[in-house]
Amino acid sequence: MRPAPIAVFAYNRPQHLSRALSALQANALAPESKLYLFSDGPKSPDDIPAVEEVRKVITRVEGFADVSVQEQAENLGLAQSIINGVTELSDLYGRVIVLEDDLLVAPGFLTFMNQALEHYADVPAVMQVSGYMFPIPQALELGDVFLSRKPASWGWATWKRAWSHFRHDSHELLSQLRRAERKWEFDIDGTYPYFEMLEQHAAAKMDVWGVRWYASMFLQGGLCLYPTQSLVSNIGMDGSGTHCDPTTIFDVRLSPRTSWNVTVDIQESAAGLQMLRQFSFESQQKMRPSLVRRAINKCRQLAKR
Repeated sequence: MRPAPIAVFAYNRPQHLSRALSALQANALAPESKLYLFSDGPKSPDDIPAVEEVRKVITRVEGFADVSVQEQAENLGLAQSIINGVTELSDLYGRVIVLEDDLLVAPGFLTFMNQALEHYADVPAVMQVSGYMFPIPQALELGDVFLSRKPASWGWATWKRAWSHFRHDSHELLSQLRRAERKWEFDIDGTYPYFEMLEQHAAAKMDVWGVRWYASMFLQGGLCLYPTQSLVSNIGMDGSGTHCDPTTIFDVRLSPRTSWNVTVDIQESAAGLQMLRQFSFESQQKMRPSLVRRAINKCRQLAKR
């Protein structure tokens, strides 16, 4: 089977995008992969020069089986851009690999993602593959991969059969979580305020897609496959992004590996969950004030403009 198509979403960071595309081009499967570049339109006249620079970078892209570009005249925002792009490509190809303009991938990224996409193509419980793994050294004790209820949004992939469960309506998702009395589990046993983020979206104070996808997966009993050593590094936590303040907490060393055993029991790893829970708790303790709270407050301010 041909490699899955790759969707890359860009806005106004040409230097980040250039680095991200160079890293992606270094993957062995890049010449066999179709690349779809989604360039969002400017929010205001002040953003036009940076958006134009991004589009200049896009015109120079090569090294892939095919390159398709979609340039938006108006600003959709990251959430709607990703929802539209993932829906379009998963409908067209049945699967899709998703990246943003501030993500550097390891040389083995496409190999891992395609291997996992193929292996779990017909396993309903596995709804996502993550390329990013949090900086948890003990995770290597779990083997090559593990499964968790918590998905990551920095370099990921899914199938049409899974994405078809995505629910746009955060009110509906909140209602289902409340009825099931599963808020604590949804918040990774109280270590991360996902439920509050979903409430903020429902109140039109936050424009996010990831927490809605997580809630959609969670209510389906869906799991995310992780590598135990990260294949993605986020270089956008430098203050240049819309929703993130500078931090090094999520910095990782990219895996040099080019082969994996992706077979694992189809159930959430208890040890993996404990590691993610502990990392979530400790990372929030280190953030003063919490990056999550600051992101929420920033989105509230943006919604009022």
